[in-house]
Amino acid sequence: MKRKALVKHLMQQGCKLLREGGKYSIFVNATAEKEVPVTRHTEIADFTARKICKDLGVDPAR
Repeated sequence: MKRKALVKHLMQQGCKLLREGGKYSIFVNATAEKEVPVTRHTEIADFTARKICKDLGVDPAR
């Protein structure tokens, strides 16, 4: 999955970019009170994208 597609999906699900780290962008889901790092690689493995969505408490990206 492309990183842009995952970030777009997370934003549509109500997650927000908390801050930018050295190698990761930290996204937060305020309603679930969870935050997860998202790597800055252009391609993110499908299982990793599903895990990020699960950890944030949002629907899996397609």
